[in-house]
This record gives sequence, C-alpha cells and structure tokens, in this order.
Amino acid sequence: MGSDFARDFPVLSQSLGLLGLFVLGWIADWIATRWMLRIARAAVGRSETHWDDALLNAKFFHRVANLFPVLFVYFGVELFVFEEGVELVIQRVALASATIIAAVAVSAFLNAVADIYSQLPDVGHRPIKGYLGFVRLIVYLVCAIVALSILMDRSPWIFLSGLGAVSAVLLIVFRDTLLSLVASVQITNNRLLNVGDWIEMPAYGADGDVIDVTLHTVKIQNWDKTITTIPTHAFITSSFKNWRGMSESNSRRIKRSLHVDVTSIRFLDEDEIERFSQFALLRDYIAGKRSELAAHNADGGRNPAINADIRRLTNVGTLRAYMLEYLKAHPKIHPDRTLIVRQLPPGPEGLPIEIYCFTNDIVWANHEGIQSDLFDHFLAIAQDFGVRIYQRPSGADLAGFAQT
Repeated sequence: MGSDFARDFPVLSQSLGLLGLFVLGWIADWIATRWMLRIARAAVGRSETHWDDALLNAKFFHRVANLFPVLFVYFGVELFVFEEGVELVIQRVALASATIIAAVAVSAFLNAVADIYSQLPDVGHRPIKGYLGFVRLIVYLVCAIVALSILMDRSPWIFLSGLGAVSAVLLIVFRDTLLSLVASVQITNNRLLNVGDWIEMPAYGADGDVIDVTLHTVKIQNWDKTITTIPTHAFITSSFKNWRGMSESNSRRIKRSLHVDVTSIRFLDEDEIERFSQFALLRDYIAGKRSELAAHNADGGRNPAINADIRRLTNVGTLRAYMLEYLKAHPKIHPDRTLIVRQLPPGPEGLPIEIYCFTNDIVWANHEGIQSDLFDHFLAIAQDFGVRIYQRPSGADLAGFAQT
C-alpha cells in the first residue's frame, strides 16, 4: 500500500515523509529540552560537586540534548517511504549534523574544564586556556573533515592526504594560530605570564594587570580601566616588563634623588659636630668618624690648620649618613633588600644624592605615601645641615635678582 502510494504520488509521498521526519525531530527536541534538561538541572541542584554545575553553566547538557532530534531523524528515516537516493541524503546530512553538534558539545565540555580549573587554588601560574584552545581547534578540524567525508561519501583519509598539497595555504591561513600555539606553550612552561601579573608593554600601549590568557590573545586591564588585547605570540617576539618579581618579593623599589646646591657644601666646625653628635641616629656615626679622623690626622707632617692636609667632616656627607640611618630605622623600609644612599656625578642641577631602597608595602598608594613622607622629611631636614636643595631659578628668583 505504502509502496503503491509512493509510486503513484512520488512528490506527495516524499513531502509527507519529510513532514513526518520534521514532526519526529520536533517531538525529540521537545522531550530533550522539556524533560531531559529539567531532570539534569534538578540532579545538578541536588549534587554537592562542582563539576556538574560547571557543565550546566557551560551549556554542555544543552548541546548534548541537541543531538537527540538529529539522531531521531537519522534512525527514523526508515519509518517512512523515501526513494533510495533521498533516504541516503537525509541520513548523511543528519549524521554530518550530529558530528558538528558533537564538536560543539566537546567545546562546551572544555569550557567547563577551564571553569573548574580556574577555581583550583594556586593555578594562576599555569593557565590552560591556550592548551584547551588548541584541543578545541583540533576537535573542530577533525569533525569538519569527518562531516565532509560523510556528506561526500569519501574516506576521511582522502581529505587528510590532500592536506599536504595545501599545507602552504594552511600555513598562511593559520599563521597566527600556529604562532600563538607555540607562544602559549612557551609562556606556560616558562611562566613568562600569569593572570594577575602587572605587565608593561609600551609597543602596544599596555600597562596594567593581565586578566585573561587564551590561545590567541592576552587581555590586559590598564590602570585607566581600559582593556588592551595583544596577540599571544607578541609576548615572544616583543619585549615587555613583568612586575611579578616585585609582588613575590613583597617589596617595591624607591629610586629617587635629592639635588644639592654645590655652593652650599662645606666642612663642619666643632660646634656643629658636637650638635650632630646629639642626634640619636648620628651618635654612633659621629663617634666612629671622630676616632677614624683623629687617627688619620695624627700622622706626622700634617698641618691641622690646612684643610688640604687633613680629613674633616662635611655637611653633605653627614646628611648622607643621616639619611642612611633614617632609612635603616624606618619601619616601612624592607630590611633585607638593598639599601644605599649614594652620590651621583654632579651636573648642571647640582649634586644628586640618590636613595635606593625597597618598601615592605607593595600597594601602589601606600608605596607612594611612604616615598613622599621620606622625601618630605629629607627636604625639610637638609637645612639643619646647612645644605641647600637645588632648584632651577624661577620667575620670582629672577625678579629678586633684578631688583638687587
């Protein structure tokens, strides 16, 4: 009966068959989305594990549910009367569609893996998004080849063997992907870059925290809250500064200079030396220097009335000693890091006295506050040593000079 109807009314028969397959697929989709997903959500809600929550948030169950209508169509085609060629086309399209949907489901599963991994403790230095992106790319490529082989009724090995002939084209098309893959492996294995690192990359105008590392791009949130997206391979081919060492050492550097007016540098007299010996921070320094200078100046042939024959304390040297002792006693200066107060070569702006030390607070605002407090004190105390801080003559200075 069915075969007679199909023979007498071929177009109507094929149309009814397609309509039946559509209804069958719609019913399967309704069952999958209404009942199966509802059961899956309920089961996830009762579960205490985090894996199922991640799979649900990544819509893995939704992707799997999309397989059911396609599979129902694939197997249900035999319930209807189709011409052999039409039946074969429907099955091939359904199977190819199922392959693509499976690839999308695998991609959702990889997203869930990335979500779970990101919640593990101490994994910032081992990002896996690059690896997962590479796996996703391979899955898509394999599924695309399988889908084409199904549609064209050819072996997948034919397409794979043909890849060699178009390898040059593929290298051009996937150049950035291949470079990013190599870069991702090097970045991860060598810990060049982690989420949360402070990165400076002037070539791309980036200066801020790394917020995401993927196969193709690295996202950096700058201090002005803008987002800079940089190709992953650029971190291998271009230079950048990573401030992670500062964070791991729990110290942040101060490197700044005071510029002393060289015309204010002079020797100290005994009254000044006696006054400075009363300073708690200079007591040991003055006592040690007095003994050292007395022993040196006691050598025969030296005339204590001639400055060129003897050694004497200077106001700038004593100030430098005071600054060093002040930093050693400061509670916010890291005691186990380099601590230097030194002279730099004099120049047109006077004699630079450079402070090189590290604070034990790496928070930017706190660090700047500590640095400002230090230089507030040094600028104010310099006049007690008879030292003038150099300042380029301004309009007021020149006006006063003109009046004289």
